[in-house]
Amino acid sequence: MSQTNYLLKLQDKFLKYPFGRTLFSKVFASQAPYFKSIKPKILNLETNFCQVLIPKRKPVQNHIGTVHAIAICNALEMAMGAMTEASIPKNLRWLPKGMNVNYLAKSTTDIIAEAKINPEQWQVGDVSVSVRALDSHGTVVVDGEIRLWLSEKPVK
Repeated sequence: MSQTNYLLKLQDKFLKYPFGRTLFSKVFASQAPYFKSIKPKILNLETNFCQVLIPKRKPVQNHIGTVHAIAICNALEMAMGAMTEASIPKNLRWLPKGMNVNYLAKSTTDIIAEAKINPEQWQVGDVSVSVRALDSHGTVVVDGEIRLWLSEKPVK
């Protein structure tokens, strides 16, 4: 299937090469250097959906040995950002407005952060992106929303 979005096209180019998913993830994470701190890997990026893996390792753990909540929020924000860039109509731009999350369970394994949106939500105004983080057993450890402000791009 031919992709029209620039980020999906870039992903397609990277996926043709060995370690392409890892390299694509590093390139995307470098756009916001704080993403690199969690060593993320984009597992799945498609229109209106993204999954990002963060491995459980010492630098992202808290004092009780679980993945720190802020590291998980960082992964959720990366998943939302990639999904938004891959999905938003060309005439719109976006800014994050806030994040509400609920910590539901201890995060004792690698974490998969997910962001998704219904296609009809891509309209000017406030938009809520659903986010959640799952452990390697499929248990939801964090869920919530990231609120965006969508506006028309200025005419050039």
